[in-house]
Amino acid sequence: MAKNQSRKPGRDVRGGTGKRGRPQVPSGRGGKGRHGEGPYRGRSGREQQRPAPRNRARQGAGAAGFIEGRRACAEALDASVPIRRALVATTVGERDRTLDELVVRLEGAGVPVEYVARDRLDGRSAHGAHQGIMLETEPFAYASLDDVIEAAGEGDALVLLLDHVTDEGNFGAIVRTAEVVGAAGVIVANARAARVGTAAYKTSAGAVLHLPIAQVPNLASAAQKLQEAGFWLGAATEHAHDDVWHAPLDGRICLVMGSEGSGVSALMRKRCDFECRLPQRGRVESLNVAQATTALCYEWLRRTMAKDEAVE
Repeated sequence: MAKNQSRKPGRDVRGGTGKRGRPQVPSGRGGKGRHGEGPYRGRSGREQQRPAPRNRARQGAGAAGFIEGRRACAEALDASVPIRRALVATTVGERDRTLDELVVRLEGAGVPVEYVARDRLDGRSAHGAHQGIMLETEPFAYASLDDVIEAAGEGDALVLLLDHVTDEGNFGAIVRTAEVVGAAGVIVANARAARVGTAAYKTSAGAVLHLPIAQVPNLASAAQKLQEAGFWLGAATEHAHDDVWHAPLDGRICLVMGSEGSGVSALMRKRCDFECRLPQRGRVESLNVAQATTALCYEWLRRTMAKDEAVE
């Protein structure tokens, strides 16, 4: 958006290529806040009441998974992955000090430990390298798109829509940023996209447990529903005309981040209300998707906090 271009509701700001203006939204300030229970302090510093979160146990919850190998199991424990039980081999030669120490840690964390024959682990192992231990994890309880919209309230809010980000480490890092800046939620596709697994728990520092993450069958339909809920969709792409400093990246925003290889798809770019890019001076082609998301999220937060301070 050019510096002198109007940003009044109903006016297109995409340099003539857009088809819809920014939705008019109430002047509230995020009313419902993030998912959780009990009072919290909003951006104004006043104590507010959190909405009661919906029951997410059935939404998008797949079958329980298995983590195998000592290092992977230790990392899952460190990352607070919800663990249903541990299966430990009783075969002579499998047990050693390292395994015994891991079992002690699991028991100390309240994880039920079941001792089984090695062939039982072999039968469940994906690659045969279980090293005498496997963890059965609880299925992750995904939110619904309605949960995310509810968490956004009626005023300024940020939602991240990931257009087939496939690396679980990047996905977890994005969720961590989203939680830290106070986003209402993250939306991902239920196919050809990273899911919540051990790497996501680890790189998100547990943030996946504190932020609604919705899996949807169709990203374009989800985008339309967000627009109907008053969100302005902005695609982060190196092909954008406007840099982040001049894009309307404040208020009620759904930030669309593209996949590691091809970026935001042509379909999603057509759906979006504006596009923006990060300026750069160096020789490296670009930041990765997790780093770029962090930069853009903090620009949204900077503008939102400045608006709050101006009102106060």
